Amino acid sequence: MLVADRQATADTIVAAPTPLQPIDLADDARVAEVLDLAVRVGEVVLASGTGVIDTTAQVRFIAATYGLARCDIDVTYDAIRIWADRGPLLPPASTMRVVHYRALDFTRLAAVDRLTRRIRTQLVAPDDARAALDAITTAPHPYHRWTATFGWSLLAAAIGALLGGGWLVAAVSFGTTALIDRVNRVFNRYGLPFFFQHMAGGAIAATPAIALSTLAGPLGIEVDPTLIIAAGITVLLSGLQLVGAVQDAITGAPITATARLLEVVMMTGGIVAGIVLALRLALAVDATVPSIEMTSGRDITDLPLKLVAGAVAAFAFALACYAEKRALAAAAFGGAVGTICFLLVQEAGFGPVVSSGVAATVVGLAGGLMARRSLTPPLVVAVAGITPLLPGLNVYRGLYAVLNDELVLGMNQLLAAFGVGCALAAGVTLGEWFARTQLRPRILRRFGSLRRPTIVRRRRRGPSVQ
Repeated sequence: MLVADRQATADTIVAAPTPLQPIDLADDARVAEVLDLAVRVGEVVLASGTGVIDTTAQVRFIAATYGLARCDIDVTYDAIRIWADRGPLLPPASTMRVVHYRALDFTRLAAVDRLTRRIRTQLVAPDDARAALDAITTAPHPYHRWTATFGWSLLAAAIGALLGGGWLVAAVSFGTTALIDRVNRVFNRYGLPFFFQHMAGGAIAATPAIALSTLAGPLGIEVDPTLIIAAGITVLLSGLQLVGAVQDAITGAPITATARLLEVVMMTGGIVAGIVLALRLALAVDATVPSIEMTSGRDITDLPLKLVAGAVAAFAFALACYAEKRALAAAAFGGAVGTICFLLVQEAGFGPVVSSGVAATVVGLAGGLMARRSLTPPLVVAVAGITPLLPGLNVYRGLYAVLNDELVLGMNQLLAAFGVGCALAAGVTLGEWFARTQLRPRILRRFGSLRRPTIVRRRRRGPSVQ
């Protein structure tokens, strides 16, 4: 019996394996079945935010396992194409799959990861693998939708605490984000484009902050309402595929990288438009617009609280994305590691961009190593781990400066936010690369799960039959 391979699938599929169960290449129906299986597996991982390189490797691995080793694969933002060479006596076979959706469903991603490993180690027949994939893609979410809403709300509350807000900021952020999630679910049911959903989210995030800023003086409440907006921006940014976009740009997939970056820019523009609309309406009715300090809001004070807040934020994001239970702890660890690395590097005198890049590199490395322990794709830990570091506060600072005719200062803050986002995504990519090249890091050799797979033979009991 084979001991389970504890490496993440993306770490092991660096080259096409020799055919483990080759099909008859002259059987057109069988070849078409294998190609369809390969592109459908690629569809799930691409829709979950995986980069082009890893998606291509996954598709190539499936095809090569069944004997279609000579394949040309083209993965773009919303389509996967594969051409298989069947030799000089047979015409090539090809198929294409269009990705119609984008969904951060980490349970589905992990299940496909395990299915790919089963195909490699257990010689799964193509029709059986297709049935298993159908079961994965049609299965309901492991948690109720209200659990996902709770996860997004908890993320906002944790971000508010991480930025230095008190219990009131955390509570208002929690309720505001719950309202954003439920309203956008209704809009999504009616097919409203995501740009306008993000615009509505930005307006809803700003409204309680405006109300609290207006009432804080008469009620004698000391609170920083801007942190509510920053928490809402962070939650809305966390669902965007920034990591995959920068990873594609770095690893040589410019078309897909451009499309993903354009999507990120457009969705961020929707958030900005919603916040600006709310602030302009507040000025029109003589409400108080929350002011903000342009100095850095992240320091090493209250380090235990911020460490816990970073861990809770990553945990909450993974929960909102339907991550498996064993992945939740890994995500929380990644968030805590990223938060403490960012704060320590920034305390050492480096700017937010460098601090974000270093923290993301550590998170990416930890995600790759921890993925082998928990059989969780590295993307789950990496994306959750950098969520507490998303530059929501910088975005609002830039908006506030622009609205007050301080264009240079405003553009400086917005460009700083863009730089932090790119540093986070690039750091994750670099960290995952280190994790893949260091198969057995010396500090972790004591863990048996990092050993290469071996064959374990069980001794038969009783007389053997000849």
